[in-house]
Amino acid sequence: MTLSPTGFLRIGAADLEYRMIGPAPDAAPTIVMLHEGLGSVGLWGDFPDRLQGATGCGVFAFSRAGYGNSSPVALPRPLEYMHIEATDVLPAVLDAIGFRQGLLLGHSDGASIAAIYAGSRQDHRVKGIVLIAPHFVVEDVSVKSIAGIKQAYETTELRTKLARWHKDVDNAFYGWNGAWLDPKFRDWDISEYLAYIRVPVAIVQGERDQYGTMRQVEIAKEECYCPVDATIIPAAGHSPYREAPEATLDAITGFARAVLQDEGSQGRAA
Repeated sequence: MTLSPTGFLRIGAADLEYRMIGPAPDAAPTIVMLHEGLGSVGLWGDFPDRLQGATGCGVFAFSRAGYGNSSPVALPRPLEYMHIEATDVLPAVLDAIGFRQGLLLGHSDGASIAAIYAGSRQDHRVKGIVLIAPHFVVEDVSVKSIAGIKQAYETTELRTKLARWHKDVDNAFYGWNGAWLDPKFRDWDISEYLAYIRVPVAIVQGERDQYGTMRQVEIAKEECYCPVDATIIPAAGHSPYREAPEATLDAITGFARAVLQDEGSQGRAA
């Protein structure tokens, strides 16, 4: 298909909004961006544009169902929603855009989805994965912070702020928050997938991440047989691409160049 700069993809019963920046997937490697649990195409801000300019790759970002301007989802979300995204939705998205080669770049929930995908199938189009603030297991700090943001959502202006980015803000928020706060979710653990990843992994982790500790990075290094390149950013929390964009961009750009250097993507925009 020919991708317009913005539009919607019909995936199953859902319409997913997207942005395509730079060359199309048939013209250059593509970085596919998978947002966090409260993210969307819009909430990436200008980072996709900066990423495209720094790497020369095409950059494709989309909002999963329930987020942004994409179709809503039925609540409550199933506790295995990230597995469903990785095994059912993401393959269909990659096929729909004509993905040929490139990287998966995920933040938080999106990083977990990327890890599940790479560990559950050998997709030779995916040359590496970038995981920003990934979750492989549930930590106490995660549950505490997610419970705190629920209170903020219901008692402060946070709901109004998020409503700028989500057509159905309650669907987006409670779909994510409700799953993570379900007591059964404490057993969620995707570390088993890490041993099956066969491409290089880059992790970008904020040292002050309020949703996860360095244990997540340690798990990746313990479980992965593939190369793991971890960049720890001292001044950043859970969203280093917003809090320390230059350091985050440098880490991702260096990784992309190394991994894709034989795929014709060394050119960097001035």
